[in-house]
Amino acid sequence: MEPIGRESIDSGGNASICAPGAKSGVDPAAISGAGHGGARGDSEMYSIENLTFTYPNRETAALSDVCVTIGRGEFVTICGPSGCGKTTLLRQLKPSAAPHGVKSGEILFNGVQLDKLDARDAASKIGFVMQSPENQIVTDKVWHELAFGLESLGMKTPEIRLRVAEMASFFGIQTWFHKPVTELSGGQKQMLTLASIMTMQPVVLILDEPTSQLDPIAAGEFLATVGKINRELGVTVVLTEHRLEEAFPLSTRVIVLDGGSIIADGEPREAGLMLLGSARAGGMYREHPMFRAMPTPVRVSAKQGDVALTVREGRAWLRGHKKRDLCFTDPALPQNSIAIELKNVWFKYEKETPDVLRGLDLKVPEGSLFAILGGNGAGKTTAAGILCGRLTPQRGQVRLLGQDIAKIPPARLHGGVISCLPQNVQSLFLHQTVALELQSCKTATGQDRQRITDLCGVARLLDRNPHDLSGGEQQKVALAKVLLTAPRIVLLDEPTKGMDAAFKRTLADMLKALCAQGVTVVMMSHDIEFCASYADQCALFFDGGAVASGAPHAFFSGNNFYTTAASRMAKDILKNAISAEEIAACC
Repeated sequence: MEPIGRESIDSGGNASICAPGAKSGVDPAAISGAGHGGARGDSEMYSIENLTFTYPNRETAALSDVCVTIGRGEFVTICGPSGCGKTTLLRQLKPSAAPHGVKSGEILFNGVQLDKLDARDAASKIGFVMQSPENQIVTDKVWHELAFGLESLGMKTPEIRLRVAEMASFFGIQTWFHKPVTELSGGQKQMLTLASIMTMQPVVLILDEPTSQLDPIAAGEFLATVGKINRELGVTVVLTEHRLEEAFPLSTRVIVLDGGSIIADGEPREAGLMLLGSARAGGMYREHPMFRAMPTPVRVSAKQGDVALTVREGRAWLRGHKKRDLCFTDPALPQNSIAIELKNVWFKYEKETPDVLRGLDLKVPEGSLFAILGGNGAGKTTAAGILCGRLTPQRGQVRLLGQDIAKIPPARLHGGVISCLPQNVQSLFLHQTVALELQSCKTATGQDRQRITDLCGVARLLDRNPHDLSGGEQQKVALAKVLLTAPRIVLLDEPTKGMDAAFKRTLADMLKALCAQGVTVVMMSHDIEFCASYADQCALFFDGGAVASGAPHAFFSGNNFYTTAASRMAKDILKNAISAEEIAACC
């Protein structure tokens, strides 16, 4: 297969990635909706011409001269590094969600200028799903949430009942139809948000990183449902996502942004090759940093030119290639003292509610990077609240650095013993700029601030309001605030949420450096790939307890679902390979 968007070698010997639509052996018009060669006329859903957008008080544009068309019925995944303009572009596609700023260019929706679209049509025909369902759910009961949008449109009761019944059946909501919203898991809340939008029968569904707060199984189910909506109802889907393993196989097209501009646009396999930038004639590769975010089968197979997209294709590809017989094992950990010990810990939020933690036992060695995984509602965030002293268990013992947490004065507990990055990082932001946020840590010296600012990559954000940043940028700023307290134990609740692949590697180096200095890092995470690659030990929470723990290779290689795509791809073919790098080492 001739790679699309491959590197060309100019007369001076320099390599450059061909822009989408440039001569590459394939007519861009043959690619479904790709770039300017996409659908035209009646087959267009969106036509975006020369769109440039700049936020208030910013010199650099968030979007620069973006030109793209999106055809009816396409499933378009938009990806790129944190802060590249993904969310900004999505919000431009929904009038009520469009941010305030200076905009030039034109957006047509179904042939009509978007800013002139009837308000009722804009509300009903363009559905928008946000990252956090808590920011979108507005009622107290499931059935009322499903009906709310239709009631707002003034529909008659019989039609509302019919549409609600149909959507509840389609999404499998019947068993929790009458439940209060507060009793739902994170996956159920996000599914409810999607269902309530679909009751209005939109023709376009826009989703901004909808799985960022979901565990891997719930995320897979959610994206599978979105794929079903696209296939069976013909709804055009535009999705931004960092979790590309599940999104790529569903997509008809992938658009990659960087610095507010489109750098790749094509069918998923072609987009992977564009980012690889393969110079077949010269035998060299010049990867764009976003290539590291591609699904494992793509990363492993792309350099051979025959791109595998799914785990099934990856297994077939792997069986057909010569392999070295390597066996991957976990290094022995030093026998350090115990930094965190939970013994028979029980906790419930209210007297009448069920226990969230049920006899939890856990030991975390000092100076280790310890990852806690588990489904939504398994008790991870509750355990984090107990470790940082925000919650007090009804029974059991909690010891930090060998001392009972109840005997550690609060000022010392949060002023050097432990510091926590919460799941909702916006709760840490109290000031108008990032610089003021970092200066609010009075115990840190100017040298500390400069070191942490550089380490977390937030120097260019200092004059920005933290609430105006992208999700990944907010994570970086919040992490900088946490590290400025110089804690002996760092507790991170979903630290990689919204982060691009390049910064995840930087984050891993940062956390490993902290561990080398004797700091203990505990992270609650749904990011299995990150945990498998960088954690020293992992534990799985289920039903209020830790049901299994171990080093990454021993922990992940035997699992079917709570494991990496690389592990599923290499199962029974390679011994204990759990990352794309390990598979590549065998090939």
